[in-house]
Amino acid sequence: MRELAPSELRELERRIGAIWEIGERMGLRPLPVHFEVVPATVMYEIGAYGLPGRFSHWTHGKAYQVQKTLYDYGLSKIYELVINSHPCQAFLLETNTLLQNTLVAAHVMAHADFFANNAYFVRTRRDMVEIATVHAERIERYEFAHGKEAVEQLLDAVLAIQEHVDPSLMEIPVRRVAERERRSRSPYEDLWRLGEPTDDAADERETRQRETRLPAEPVRDLLLFIHEYSPVLEDWERDVVAIVRAEMLYFLPQIQTKVVNEGWATFWHARIVRELELTPDEYLEFARLHAGVLQPTARRLNPYALGYEILRDIERRYGTEYLFMVREMENDVSLVRNYLTEELVERLDLYLYERRGEELVVVDKDWEAVRDRLASELGGNQIPVIVVEDGDYHGNRELYLRHVWDGRKLDLAWAEKTLEHVYRLWGRRVWLETRTENGNDLLVLSYHPRDGHRKR
Repeated sequence: MRELAPSELRELERRIGAIWEIGERMGLRPLPVHFEVVPATVMYEIGAYGLPGRFSHWTHGKAYQVQKTLYDYGLSKIYELVINSHPCQAFLLETNTLLQNTLVAAHVMAHADFFANNAYFVRTRRDMVEIATVHAERIERYEFAHGKEAVEQLLDAVLAIQEHVDPSLMEIPVRRVAERERRSRSPYEDLWRLGEPTDDAADERETRQRETRLPAEPVRDLLLFIHEYSPVLEDWERDVVAIVRAEMLYFLPQIQTKVVNEGWATFWHARIVRELELTPDEYLEFARLHAGVLQPTARRLNPYALGYEILRDIERRYGTEYLFMVREMENDVSLVRNYLTEELVERLDLYLYERRGEELVVVDKDWEAVRDRLASELGGNQIPVIVVEDGDYHGNRELYLRHVWDGRKLDLAWAEKTLEHVYRLWGRRVWLETRTENGNDLLVLSYHPRDGHRKR
C-alpha cells in the first residue's frame, strides 16, 4: 500500500499548525496533542486494546483479529485514534492520503477540546497511558507467580462485570460511603417529620439494622464492593479487580458521550478544513470523505451523523456561544432528551423497528417514542443496573444482587453465565433478583457449583 512521502509529511505538519490556528480562532481550547503516523498493525492493536501497552487478554486479541481482518478485506477502516491524556496521543494511519490525515487532524483537535472541557472528563486520569503500562506489568508478574491460566480465568470473571461501576464513587471505599452518608444527614432531620406518627423504638431498630447491614444502602459499584468485601479473594486478585475498575472508570466518559463527542469533532472538522488552503481536487475529496462520515447505516445508528445534526440544529436555534455551553455540560442522554426535535427525527428518518419472523418491521415513527428509546440505549444505558442488596444474605456471606427494573428484561442465559463469574469472585452462593417478562412477578436466580443454577 502507498505511504505518505517525506514531502507529504512536512506538508501535513504545516497543515496541523494551520488547523490549530484556525480552531483556536474559532474558540476551541484543546489539550496539547502529540501526533504519530503509524502502520495499520499498530493502529488496530491500539484500537482493540483501548490503550497502548494495556494488559493482554484474549478478548483484546479477538477484537484485533476482527478489526484487522475487516481492514485487510477493505470492509472497514480506522482513520484515526486519539487517547484522552495530557498531552493527548493521536495516531494517524500511514496509508491515509494527505487530505485524509488533514481531516483527521482537525477531527482530533475537536476531540482534544471536548476532553479538556466536557464535565464528564473532568475527573478522568490524564496519565492513564502510563498507569495502564504499570497495570500490565503487575498482571505479567501475577502470571509468572500464579500461572497464566489462573490470571486469565480471574480476568474472565472481572471483565464479565466490568461495566458495573459507579463513577460517583471513584476511589472511595464502599465501607466509607455509608459512613459518609450517615454523617451528612442533617441534624435537623427530625424537624421535617414533625406531625408525623413516630415509633422511636422502631426507628432505632431500623437504624441499627441499616448500620450493621452489609452494605448499609444498595451499592451500584459491584466491582468496588467485591474488591472491598469478597470473602475469598487473595491480595493479588483484589489488585486485578482494582486494575480493571480503574481502567473502566477511565473509559466510562467515552461511553457516556460517544454521540456528542463524535458529533462535536465532525462539526468542527467540517468548519476548520473549509478554511484551509486546499486544491480543488482536495476539496472534492474532503466533500466525499465528510459525506462518508455522515452516511447512515442500514441497521445501526451512526453516532457521527446524529451528533453532528443535533449540534448544527442547536447552533441554528441558539447560536455558537450556546453550542460551547452544550459541549461543556451534556452527555449523550441529555443531548438527545433536550435537543432531539420532531423536525430532526423526521429529517434523519429515525424510527423504531423489530424483527417479526423473517422480516424487520417498522413499529413506531412517533418522534417522542424514538427520542425516549434512544435515550434509554445511549451512553451506556443499554447496560442493566445491578445493585448489591446484601453481602451477608442468610447470614452466610452469600451475595444478593438486584436488577433495577426499567421495563427491559434481562437475557437470562447471559445472566446465568455472569453469575458463574461473580461466584468466582465472591466464593459463596450468588443471588440475582429480577422480574419476569411482563414485569409483574419477581424472578430470583441463584448459582452455586454444587447445585448449579436455580430459579424461584
